[in-house]
Amino acid sequence: MSEHTQVEMTEMKYGKDRPKAKHELKIEDISLRDGHQSLFATRGRTEDMIPVAEKMDEIGFWAVEVWGGATFDAMHRFLGEDPWERLRTLKRYFKKTPFSMLLRGQNLVGYRNYADDVAKLFVKKTVDNGLEVFRTFDALNDYRNFETVVPVIKECGAHFQGCICYTLTEPRIGGDVYNLEYYIQKAKDLEDMGADSICVKDMAGLLAPYDAYKLIKALKDNVKPLIHLHSHFTSGMSPMTHFKAIEAGVDIIDTCLTPYAYRTSHAALEPFVMSLLGTNRDTGFDINALADINEILEREVMPKYKHLLDDTKVSGIDINVLLHQTPGGMLSNLVNQLRDMDALDKMDEVLKELPRVRKELGQIPLVTPTSQIVGIQTVNNVLFDTPEERYKMVTAQVKDLCYGLYGKTSVPIDPEVQKKALKGYERGEEPITCRPAEVLEPELENAKKEIGDLAVDDEDLILYALFPVTGKKYLLQKYGKEQVPESLKPITMEEVEKQKRLVEKARKGELFEKDKLKEGPEKSEYTRTFNVFVEGDYFEVGVDEVGGAPVITYAAPVAAPVAAAPAPVAPVPQAAPAPAPAAPAPEAKKAPAPVESAGTPVTAPMPGMVIKYEKNVGDSVNEGETVVVIEAMKMENALPAPTSGVIKAVNYKSGDSVAKGEVLAVIE
Repeated sequence: MSEHTQVEMTEMKYGKDRPKAKHELKIEDISLRDGHQSLFATRGRTEDMIPVAEKMDEIGFWAVEVWGGATFDAMHRFLGEDPWERLRTLKRYFKKTPFSMLLRGQNLVGYRNYADDVAKLFVKKTVDNGLEVFRTFDALNDYRNFETVVPVIKECGAHFQGCICYTLTEPRIGGDVYNLEYYIQKAKDLEDMGADSICVKDMAGLLAPYDAYKLIKALKDNVKPLIHLHSHFTSGMSPMTHFKAIEAGVDIIDTCLTPYAYRTSHAALEPFVMSLLGTNRDTGFDINALADINEILEREVMPKYKHLLDDTKVSGIDINVLLHQTPGGMLSNLVNQLRDMDALDKMDEVLKELPRVRKELGQIPLVTPTSQIVGIQTVNNVLFDTPEERYKMVTAQVKDLCYGLYGKTSVPIDPEVQKKALKGYERGEEPITCRPAEVLEPELENAKKEIGDLAVDDEDLILYALFPVTGKKYLLQKYGKEQVPESLKPITMEEVEKQKRLVEKARKGELFEKDKLKEGPEKSEYTRTFNVFVEGDYFEVGVDEVGGAPVITYAAPVAAPVAAAPAPVAPVPQAAPAPAPAAPAPEAKKAPAPVESAGTPVTAPMPGMVIKYEKNVGDSVNEGETVVVIEAMKMENALPAPTSGVIKAVNYKSGDSVAKGEVLAVIE
């Protein structure tokens, strides 16, 4: 047999020209959304998707997920990118493959329910910009939160995929809450709403293989829409789970290209392609074409994001997720928040408290935004509660949940917790039972007045309506009214190589003579801590501003949340850094000079961003009244006045980032 013939036969066996399977398995690729969201904090840039876009378009995916979830937030907040422009740009390269997004029901792409006018315009403009498949879910599986968006999806001629968030209260499917009957009824509800397909959304990788077979088989027997499986790899079960689902007749599965797969992401596509080759579920995909795409990603894209990957664990599997049921992104958020609060030693207490809080808040599924709601409240309980009082610092979102603004929980919220959370709640202390958005006033007209001419079109207006603080900041940068910070700008492969060489020198101790470090003065009480970033290493540097020029007094590596320009500081050998956080907080701004008067300070109990001041200079305030609201890990915390008096000083403005312990206001 000639070499030419061998090549032809290889292409026939492994390429796209082999006979079509009778029950071809459909694949949705989610590398360009959930893949990079899971692995490197949603920091994937549009420019790094373009090199593989046209090649991906030729593979034959049922759809590619490129938008939604945290991308809308992360793009304008951390990347300086216009989320709408990503859709328009990628659409020029994907000419055949439908675009899919993750829509959080009435939450849209944010962390609360938005008014109906915002929801309707959002869906319409999303379709206008190229979106075709709306994967729609609600964190509580309360489909009343679909009633506004679904009719608009249908009117626009788009595909409505309804999701069932998969969760458990025990190790395997069953029990008195999340059992087979529960999931079948939810599927029937979605079918009645006109779902074109139904997705089982297993966000923490909890779905066991034999449970998957049982569940998918039951859904196929009871409803007509296509059944789609979305299961994260976190626990390590998902490849087995997918195969049992395939045996049960699942129509579509989610996978990622190998460089974006595994860990807290999803199972890799390529092993499925090879495993199903020649069977009645053969995908028909060209493995050679996939190999070409992977090579581009490995060589030209992934090196730019390597510093964000968690390389501290030998294993890519987190078996603990089966014990605490905490999705990977949520877990990294908790680690990050505790680290920023100098309380990482409390992690065991947090994991112990978390299931208790989840149960008290209605045994809700742990998925955005409920995962953040439960997670941040758990941290608050561990850090601020006393033996005499629990829930001392209740987030705004927990109050909203207890009021019913997120929907109906699977089991009732603990009445004592609900009563405490709603004490003095601005909307009233009696929970609602209606569709949540019915109590929300229209938002668009007010948003138009607030943002004015800075929003030049509906897309800008929606961005501001969804994220008033960070959205306005982005629009100011977009239209040249504020300078784009260096931290938001992309890094190049040249910079990656430069940082790599610098780190190698630093680790060899070649950047300075170590003996000279001992010549510096002793640290004073005025020493401030700054962060210095060198590729995947993050150094905490103490700086004394005494006598003018700063003096470096120590250098010790800690965990790396983000990458920035390298600094000539050699690391002291130490254990591997902790995992990179899912959503690192921006560097806190320096506080204004303190007011020359005695008074009681209102300090930040955690690092975060100032949302708004409820009291301004000269206002009277009673003890317990809210002075300022800060955002920490996307959840809002109202900080009360520790005493009665008059506001003497306000040290920050909306949008400023603050460190733990910073004085936000002074009461006299």
